[in-house]
Amino acid sequence: MRNAILTVALAAGLAACTAMPELAPIPGSITYNGQPATKLAKAPVGSVVRHRLNDEYGQPSEETYVIQPDRSLRLVRRDRVFDDL
Repeated sequence: MRNAILTVALAAGLAACTAMPELAPIPGSITYNGQPATKLAKAPVGSVVRHRLNDEYGQPSEETYVIQPDRSLRLVRRDRVFDDL
């Protein structure tokens, strides 16, 4: 019984680690007002697209998108950019 409880708790913990919350687009994001009107027809599915913008705090940031099988873009990451002078 103790092993079963431990196994269930471990499985739940691992499932929580792999779940990634969706990033919400911010003003300036490619997908802020929905998907862009043009489709990326020549780019292979799974390709990465990067986009630089100022985030909601006015700081330079870079977003990373992945092209989905339906040719839409999925926002997967947003990082603040620190330029070295």
